[in-house]
Amino acid sequence: MKNVIKNTKKGIFMVIMFATMLSFANEVSFYSITKNGNETSLTLNNVKAGDLLSILDDKDVVLYKEIIQNDGSYTKGFDLSTLPDGSYAFELNKMVEIKTIPFTISNNNVTINKTAEKTIYKPITRVKGSVVLISRFSLEKQPLTVEIYYSADDSVYNNAELIYSEKIKDTENYNRVFRLADVNKGSYRIVYNTDGRSFTEEINK
Repeated sequence: MKNVIKNTKKGIFMVIMFATMLSFANEVSFYSITKNGNETSLTLNNVKAGDLLSILDDKDVVLYKEIIQNDGSYTKGFDLSTLPDGSYAFELNKMVEIKTIPFTISNNNVTINKTAEKTIYKPITRVKGSVVLISRFSLEKQPLTVEIYYSADDSVYNNAELIYSEKIKDTENYNRVFRLADVNKGSYRIVYNTDGRSFTEEINK
């Protein structure tokens, strides 16, 4: 694990490391699928308004997307048989996690690949005054890169200064607490890279 910390007049902060075990209970399946002729009906449980449902191909090209409008249960029928033979996935992008349901198309037949289902837990950022709490859970212990940038002008992120960088490997639970500097106001951008995805949080102080 490598840490890079810079103290500057513009962006001094303190990082406190701590270990907290997060518990994730075994979940019942969050979805069910029924087939009727060429129609594949997808039901998602416990969705929230604002969740994003997408269908992706094996190159992560978005073929369909929909913002879910209501909390509770969501059901929709899709004629997936019109897709070319290949590998695809339903993706449900929620507030703190991304769930994928892979499936294949072969000769107009749809096969759900349950063994390849995956949940990516997004890094969580909480701000309480000048204190920033960061946590990330990864059952597969996926590598995580955290970078924090500071800019005195929140409209000029191109000139932002990298003031903290950390690379994490082989860790299920990652937790950090940062105390932002009180000396100067400005903007902080936290960039997370994990599981081939990038997540960004911005903090104006």
